[in-house]
Amino acid sequence: MSLADLLNAEASTSVTDVDGRHSMTEVDAAAEELAKSLREVGVQAGQAVGVSLPNTVDVVTALFAVWKVGGVYVPINPRLTPTEVEHLVEAVDPMALVDVDGVSGRSSGRVYEADVALVQFTSGTTGAPKPVLLTHGGVLSLLDNVLSKLRGSSDTPRKAAPTNLIPVSLSLWAGIYQILFALRVGAPIVVMDGFEPQRFAELVAKHEVKSVVLPPAAMTMLVDDEAVSDLAPVRFVRSITAPLSPLQARRFRDKFSISVLNSYGQTEIGGEIVGWNAADSREFGDEKLKAVGRPHEGVSLRTDPDTGEVQVQTPSLSSGYADGRDLSDRLTDDGWFRTGDVGHVDDDGFLWLDGRVSDMINRGGLKVFPAAVEEVIRLSPDVADVAVVGVGDERLGEVPWAFVVGVDGAAFDADSLKALCRGQLAGYKVPVRFEPIDALPRNEVGKVLLNDLRGLAADLPPSS
Repeated sequence: MSLADLLNAEASTSVTDVDGRHSMTEVDAAAEELAKSLREVGVQAGQAVGVSLPNTVDVVTALFAVWKVGGVYVPINPRLTPTEVEHLVEAVDPMALVDVDGVSGRSSGRVYEADVALVQFTSGTTGAPKPVLLTHGGVLSLLDNVLSKLRGSSDTPRKAAPTNLIPVSLSLWAGIYQILFALRVGAPIVVMDGFEPQRFAELVAKHEVKSVVLPPAAMTMLVDDEAVSDLAPVRFVRSITAPLSPLQARRFRDKFSISVLNSYGQTEIGGEIVGWNAADSREFGDEKLKAVGRPHEGVSLRTDPDTGEVQVQTPSLSSGYADGRDLSDRLTDDGWFRTGDVGHVDDDGFLWLDGRVSDMINRGGLKVFPAAVEEVIRLSPDVADVAVVGVGDERLGEVPWAFVVGVDGAAFDADSLKALCRGQLAGYKVPVRFEPIDALPRNEVGKVLLNDLRGLAADLPPSS
């Protein structure tokens, strides 16, 4: 089965955007027209098509048009600069580009293997984004394994699928995945063109949304917006795209009385492979609030006994990168994928993460995981946001710095924050510097751009 079949399988659903509701019959017809244009500029099976469009039904149309011609879909964020777009085009070598001005062909295009469905670039928070190959079979397997986890083992007949509101960019895998997920379950789709808290609340009420996905940054915006006091009838929010702070999860739950379900995945492993479901939430509540969940069907987890790195086996593993590199450097000798995350699995099968191997700060041989330090600093009522990074040090190799956003932009007392940390952390984990910053640099899904902070630290004068 190809992902293109999802369009015809659920013809009773619809896509609603800023211009109104579009039936899947209309989407299918528009996709056929666009597919015709792609063939006219020379796109053949296995060739890539770059698509740069705003969050509207046109993205869904383009997605299926590419698959109708047997092509490989390449989402390109319309907010990228020409230089950034050129980097993506060079890495993927598409035969055609689709944007608001229409279809433009190129003189050549690489031919990918038959099962490759799309090229999805990683978030690039610690380096240049990598073009990951995702296959039709791998994505379908991922969808069905997630659905198996969410539905549980109940034999009760399924009710009609509720509306799937998508509040993230459709140039991201998180957005594309939600489109495919909705079609797999037969759910009507509503897409937002940019996240705005009050508009989100209006759409939730209008479309009677029962559950929704949100990045942590969006949850924080909703909590902080005094004009948004209710998100009924939402019962569950699934956290996606970036690590969710337990403090922010509690704030969201306490304000809206909505259960927050954590999850975990990476682009190279197809997306989400670990997560909570409603039954987990009812059974464990706050007991495991920081855990990211239990593995979905077909997924196995283990941790390296020496480093604590999380390793996984999953049927949705990528076949490599579009630039020709494979995943061999990410695989162990016995075929497990090394995630680059450090954590542990408890007796109930829940995965707990401490941080990224690449983010870990080695302070004179002692390990410091930024997430644990950030969680303590967030306990201060004077802190709106914080990120901890390792900065080079002649004597210790590197030391932790904290970049802190004060509440409402106000100043904070660094000595008070240092005392707070000393009261709850080992001395070597306490940041040596608390640097004020107006806002943390983040990408589209809310992940902090750590390299930007390290660059900022390098440009700052030594502390007195």
